[in-house]
Amino acid sequence: MNLETISFNKFREASFYKFLLGILLILIFSLSFISFANAQEKRASLRLSPQSGTFFVGNTFDISVIVNTNENRINAVSVDLRFPPDKLQVVTPVAGKSFIESWAVSPTYSNSEGIISFKGGVPSPGIKTSAGLVSTITFRVRAPGTATVYFLDSSLVLLDDGKGTNILKSFDKGEYVLTVAPPEGPKIYSSTHPDQNVWYKDNNPTFTWEKSPGVTDFSYNFDEDPKGMPDSVSEGSDNIKSYTNIADGFWYFHVRSQREGVWGATSTYAVKIDSTPPDSFAPIIESTGKVKRIRPLISFITSDAVSGIDHYEIKITGLTQPHATYFTESTSPYRVPLLGTSEYSIIVRAYDKAGNWRDGTIDIRIVGSKIFSFEKEGILFRGILYHWWLVILILILLFALVGFLVFRFIRHGIGFGFDYDITKLKEKLRKRKEKLQKEIAEEKKELEELKKIEELEKTETEDKNKL
Repeated sequence: MNLETISFNKFREASFYKFLLGILLILIFSLSFISFANAQEKRASLRLSPQSGTFFVGNTFDISVIVNTNENRINAVSVDLRFPPDKLQVVTPVAGKSFIESWAVSPTYSNSEGIISFKGGVPSPGIKTSAGLVSTITFRVRAPGTATVYFLDSSLVLLDDGKGTNILKSFDKGEYVLTVAPPEGPKIYSSTHPDQNVWYKDNNPTFTWEKSPGVTDFSYNFDEDPKGMPDSVSEGSDNIKSYTNIADGFWYFHVRSQREGVWGATSTYAVKIDSTPPDSFAPIIESTGKVKRIRPLISFITSDAVSGIDHYEIKITGLTQPHATYFTESTSPYRVPLLGTSEYSIIVRAYDKAGNWRDGTIDIRIVGSKIFSFEKEGILFRGILYHWWLVILILILLFALVGFLVFRFIRHGIGFGFDYDITKLKEKLRKRKEKLQKEIAEEKKELEELKKIEELEKTETEDKNKL
């Protein structure tokens, strides 16, 4: 190894690593800044579903808590709700399915103070969803009036950034009308709508009622007034009546009988009709584009103005090769199971509480078996999509690094430092060379003197031997 190589080793090692460290810090700062900017621009939100409705005293109804992470990846949700305890009572604090995998604090509630709280999360790397079901709460109606359920300011949605940054920006309240169920009277029956507390999609109700001895006439009407009353005009003596093509909503059949010229009390029978499917909707794949991870997340949500959404079911069918599954109940967001490389159609079926349903469909292309491929949105490597902006940023930094190294090599032959002074280094090498040359000359002189001494000793020895 020559002198110049030895002299540059330590310098090259220190300067080169300092340069790489600088490039790495720039890259980390750029990515952190972009992530921070995105997190600040897009914040999460909480809402209740349904946000309105009419319910009877003594009955129960469900309210779901929905989170929209707005393309952020979160790992924890803390929800604090307040409700009027004089009108509502919590029956079940956590019901149904949820994307929450573990509850950090067991759900707690107080029917005396009107507060319900729950805190839960998912393991890293968290989850992104536009319609994630956090929990479903079952309430019982205690008294008539208007009930408002709203989120407290202590509610949180935490970013999966290792710091637990709260990104909750907004939350919506729910307002519900609570009313007294129609009073019971003489027995009324319905073969088409046998349960007054259940929604039906049949809009052709039929009613029958008891006919006591001595009754000669009946008066009845069918309206949307729970306190309605038939007039005193006889509709005849038959105790059966059918209606067709009734509009969606709450309806009430009222009937009273006449005996010996005297009209009796009114009986009322409630009917809940919803013959309209849920609103149209389109499932979405979290983030941009259709080619994502091997198991992408599908988010979906819709509404039903009359009876409300009851549940969702999902089915997967193959588009280019045979593949089909049965409809299975699920919640949003839905993690697609492991599938082979192909194109698939994800069918999300939304059911309302009357049994009407509507499908939302999205097509996806799974490319999980490819280790590396170019896609429209970026480069796919081992099932993970790296967007073009990130690829371009990395390439720019790499080209800058390579260009700098080439430039330094061409200009100076060797060396990779920022503060490299070639003039001083050459002067130092020149002095070092002169010193070594001087030392070599002195050693050479000493060797010559040693040779002379050896020759003298040899001559003396030969002279002695001659004598």
